[in-house]
Amino acid sequence: MLASSNEETGARLGLAISKRAAKRAVQRNRLKRIARETFRTHSGLASMDFIVMAGPAAKDASNSALRASLEAHFARLGHRSGPPSHG
Repeated sequence: MLASSNEETGARLGLAISKRAAKRAVQRNRLKRIARETFRTHSGLASMDFIVMAGPAAKDASNSALRASLEAHFARLGHRSGPPSHG
C-alpha cells in the first residue's frame, strides 16, 4: 500500500490489481471488493490518497487475512500527517 497526503477534504482509494497478481477476473474483483469494503469501514482516516497494490500471494489469501492486512496498513498509514509515506 502506498499513501500520500492530498489537498482534498477526505481520504481517497486507488486500486492497482493486475493480471499478474490474479489472472482470473473473479479473483481480481474479490480483491477489489475486500479493499473497498475495508476502506469504507475504516473511520477516521486522514486526508490522504491510498493506493492498494496486490501481489501474487493475495489471490490465495483468505478474506479475513486480507482484511487484517489492510486494516493494519490503514491504521499505520492513515493517521499520519506530514510527508508522503510508502509501505
